[in-house]
Amino acid sequence: MNLPNKLTLFRILLVPILALVWLFPYEQFNIHLGYFMVGNITLPYLNLIVLGIFAVASFTDYLDGHIARSRNLVTTFGKFADPIADKLLVNMMLLILSYKHMIPLVCCIIMILRDIVVDGCRMIAAQKGVVVSAGLLGKLKTVLQMFSIILILLNNLPFELWYLPVSEIMIWFTSFISLAGGYSYFMQVRSYIFESM
Repeated sequence: MNLPNKLTLFRILLVPILALVWLFPYEQFNIHLGYFMVGNITLPYLNLIVLGIFAVASFTDYLDGHIARSRNLVTTFGKFADPIADKLLVNMMLLILSYKHMIPLVCCIIMILRDIVVDGCRMIAAQKGVVVSAGLLGKLKTVLQMFSIILILLNNLPFELWYLPVSEIMIWFTSFISLAGGYSYFMQVRSYIFESM
């Protein structure tokens, strides 16, 4: 197994570890991780631990792709596993953020349903031998999701110091871009989907 594929598997492994770290019932075991203050803003250490793991996982996404392309190590397994690893990581984060009431549930639903529809479109296109690229909106959606999650984990710092709801605006904007990208993808393959109706 080459290095990019190992990095992809490592990212997949980090998903349940990240969920366990974030959802572990610390108080039941009398564990107090604490927090620190930035101005009048509380920032729990748990958020920073989760942010650190998420940052490592996100960096492996960039790294495995870069290494695979630069060293000509692109494999079928990598093409299959890399997008799955990305979706597992991001969608798990969205679900937990929603569960903890840190983002609106509707944003989580929009982005996850969008991924399901796009994956369905990809399957139809693949059966027809057609490869549809992610496109600008798809790539922008991924970047916005990463930045939104980071900002939310930081409790909207530093913008919260000036009472600017940037993280809230970002998650709604990301949801809109996600929806627009999903629609764009659907429109590219709609002729294949409806050809035998």
